[in-house]
Amino acid sequence: MQATRAGAASRRRWLALALLCLVQFMVVLDIAIVNVALPSIQVDLGFARGDLQWVISAYALVFGGFLLLGGRTADMLGRRRVFLVGIVVFTSASLMAGLAWSEPSLIAARAFQGLGAAIITPAALSILSTTFAEGRERNIALGAWGAVGGFGGVAGVLLGGVLTSALSWEWIFFVNVPVGLVGLALAPVLLHESRDARVSSFDLPGAVLVTGGLSSMVYAITQAGEKGWLSAQTLGVLGGALVLLGVFVAWELRHPEPLMRFGILQSRTVSGANVAGFIMGTAMFSMFLMLTLYMQQVLGYSPMKTGVAYLAVAGTAIVWSAVASQLVTRVGVKPVLVVGMAMLTGGLVYFTQVSVGGSYVADLLPGFLLIGVGIGFSFVPISIAALAGVRPAEAGLASGLINTSQQIGGALGIAALSSIATSRTESAVAGGSILPDALVHGFSSAFLVGAVFAAAGLVAALTLIRRDELEAEVVAEGEALPELDAA
Repeated sequence: MQATRAGAASRRRWLALALLCLVQFMVVLDIAIVNVALPSIQVDLGFARGDLQWVISAYALVFGGFLLLGGRTADMLGRRRVFLVGIVVFTSASLMAGLAWSEPSLIAARAFQGLGAAIITPAALSILSTTFAEGRERNIALGAWGAVGGFGGVAGVLLGGVLTSALSWEWIFFVNVPVGLVGLALAPVLLHESRDARVSSFDLPGAVLVTGGLSSMVYAITQAGEKGWLSAQTLGVLGGALVLLGVFVAWELRHPEPLMRFGILQSRTVSGANVAGFIMGTAMFSMFLMLTLYMQQVLGYSPMKTGVAYLAVAGTAIVWSAVASQLVTRVGVKPVLVVGMAMLTGGLVYFTQVSVGGSYVADLLPGFLLIGVGIGFSFVPISIAALAGVRPAEAGLASGLINTSQQIGGALGIAALSSIATSRTESAVAGGSILPDALVHGFSSAFLVGAVFAAAGLVAALTLIRRDELEAEVVAEGEALPELDAA
């Protein structure tokens, strides 16, 4: 009888993991799925070229800005309960995005999608980390979670092209609705409720300060391409962003129950995972945007052809994510992450040679294969390292922090590399270059900067990730297992 109950509990844990990964796949998918559809959206809704990136950035920015608050709310009010609320918000916003009729309505819907994602992700990762004890089982679960994160990004650009060509761009949002309904139906059955009874306040001022500061920083970088990097407006907004973030730090250090407990970063491995996650988001999200625009605006690919072109990345990432999930338990997290960041850097360096008359086999395929390895070998170890040695009571904070790092890195990367590409293109046109040549010049410059960012992530993996911290178990009395409410 006892063995039967243990077997049933084990099956329920792995089914719960499958559900969490399915919903997280939906969330990650929506970061990249709009890339291929952007030209179609621009034509249908009349987007200005400079505003088009906000279809991606609005999602990533709100996602990243509210993740810490989402994690704290899940710890306080109940992780399953908050997870369900997040699914409702995300699914409703997806429906609104598909029905959007103008530039402001789509950007607003994308922002609400980002809010739903910021509620879902830390709650889901907290449920995962409190469901599986630290060690081999949690590493396997986090390996699956990391694989979903890596594959979701590349699957997004593939599905975006297929759905846009076969149906219309609206369906890149409508496809989320049935997934959300499945999540709403299964979550009460498969997931236990859990919370941290010691958390009693939300720290709303902290959330406002950090979101305002990060939003201002992204806005300043976005406008820098048009106004100039050293213009009074750009420097003024950047200065305001730094002031808000400085006040946030000061507030958090004095608050009795801060949104962000900086002590969690005393672990070099957790810090290193967040640095690597930030840099990976910076390089990867912007890379997919640049590659999509290169294929459609320079090589003349249709949305369908662009999506199919990403099959090489998607297929490679699936295979290498599975390999990485096995390797982290055998050779360790650090070696896998180092290889992943090196491959990501190599892929971006390769893309700096794209040309006007480029071909898929020569200009894109080798880089796609490198990037596929880089994604698979990076997402999995980053997900594990970000929770290494973290107490169950702080699972929401740790999960919110790593996702914040990735999403804010993505928003800043898109803003920075888009500005670089745009300014280089405009300079080339002003110098007499024809538009295709000028576009390639802009994209190559953006890829070069992205490669520098990725190389910095490689350095962070080499210097900050520590094997002893990854192998350390949580020993604080009474915190080895989560406290679960009635399911």
